[in-house]
Amino acid sequence: MPNTDNQNVDKIIVDRTQRKPNEAVMNAVKDKREKLQHGGKITKSYAREMIVFHTNSVLQGAAIGPLLVIATATTSYYLQHSVQMMIWAILASLSYTVLTIFGQKAAKIPPSDIDEKSWTRRYNFSYALIGMAWAGFVVMQQHNLENDGNYIFYAAVLLIMVATIATSTFALKGAVYYVLTPVVITMAIYATLTQSLFEFGHLAFQVVAASFFILLSRKLYQSNLSILEHQIEKDALIAELEVANSLSDEARRRAEEANLAKSRFLASMSHELRTPLNAILGFSEIMKNGVMGKIENPTYVQYMEDIHGSGQHLLNLINEILDLSRIEAGRYDLTEEAVSLQEIVSDCLSMVTLKARNKQITLTEMFEGDLPAVWADEKAIRQVILNLLSNAVKFTPSQGEIKIKLGWTAGGGQYLSVADNGTGIAEEEIPVVLSAFGQGSIAIKSAEQGTGLGLPIVQAIMKKHEGNFMLKSKLRVGTTATCVFPAKRIMQSISPVEQPDIDVSKRRSHHR
Repeated sequence: MPNTDNQNVDKIIVDRTQRKPNEAVMNAVKDKREKLQHGGKITKSYAREMIVFHTNSVLQGAAIGPLLVIATATTSYYLQHSVQMMIWAILASLSYTVLTIFGQKAAKIPPSDIDEKSWTRRYNFSYALIGMAWAGFVVMQQHNLENDGNYIFYAAVLLIMVATIATSTFALKGAVYYVLTPVVITMAIYATLTQSLFEFGHLAFQVVAASFFILLSRKLYQSNLSILEHQIEKDALIAELEVANSLSDEARRRAEEANLAKSRFLASMSHELRTPLNAILGFSEIMKNGVMGKIENPTYVQYMEDIHGSGQHLLNLINEILDLSRIEAGRYDLTEEAVSLQEIVSDCLSMVTLKARNKQITLTEMFEGDLPAVWADEKAIRQVILNLLSNAVKFTPSQGEIKIKLGWTAGGGQYLSVADNGTGIAEEEIPVVLSAFGQGSIAIKSAEQGTGLGLPIVQAIMKKHEGNFMLKSKLRVGTTATCVFPAKRIMQSISPVEQPDIDVSKRRSHHR
């Protein structure tokens, strides 16, 4: 049963038939972005938002209208001693009360459930009542314009009323006309009946002032509409970022699961692959060397050598893949001890000397003397140096030269440099060759292609040793690979501890 469960988990990890997560949200965000990019007329959702904005404005400025009415009636009674203005103040305040009641009812409804057409009609009705109340103010003031003081008061009140209405109704398009139309019509009727140039001039002044404030109201409307559009666009972008974040989390989770599946696969397959490979290598070597009897046919001998070489190559490939997978999984443990880089380099050079000699490649050693030991994993460092030397020999043409340098760094560490004058690597391909299974164009065209794991393993091992790996190359000039070990890994020689001399005579006298 446990094996079956693990298999089911692995199947889920590699399942590519599942639908993309949050697909519905992604489509909704995409539609919203297209609407915002193409623009167009105000949508119903925008009109509903403007109704909500207007409702908030009505409730926040609910006291402005009644205060203006009370101030007007009080000033009128002081200037004109008119009791009728008190009755007008009560009726005008009731019209503003109707507007406030509508605003309170609209505020209790969720924004998504608001019927913008119905509430637009209700607000326009309340503004029509307010307009008729102010038209009554015009009628009542026509009999009190004998002196300049009353006229200035009359004109100032109308101007303040127009400014207040225009700025408080900008979110409800067209509402200002329901207030101003009754007032302007009443003033036009009186001007026509009296045929007074003075009245016509005052009417023209109020119309010009109303036009200015209406224009200002439209500007405010467009400005708030733009703010609303930007708010919706911001919300859409935030939603898109949240979707992208969730997709990133999902992708990371799937990558971790895929990495776990890869580790399970490599762990289970390493034994399965190595067992038959060891048999192939062992039996092919026995047959090649004629342990059980010499093979007379030279073609068969060549076949045995090919089988043994191919098996050895496959075994090396498996080992490199397992090494890289252990490094990526954080399970590559170092067995550290004091090692001599010069001795390891000399041993590795002896392994590649024959191949370099066959290609007539000159190996030049440039070692600084008296280099102390380095605290490192000997097996890992040997793998690093052998990979670098093998690559240099592989991609250096016949009669080329390879320089191996070993010495001190400016910071007190040690460095190893392997430089060749081979085919080189294009600068843009260096990140490729440093990635797992990455190969440059020259390596792909070369007859001696590798696995693309050597340099990534070198880079990972140096990182485990807290060092640096640098690769510099120029096409058709050569390549230089440098490994730098930090100063804290250098085993400095420690002087013997000085102990004070012991007076033997005093010691003997003490025993006595």
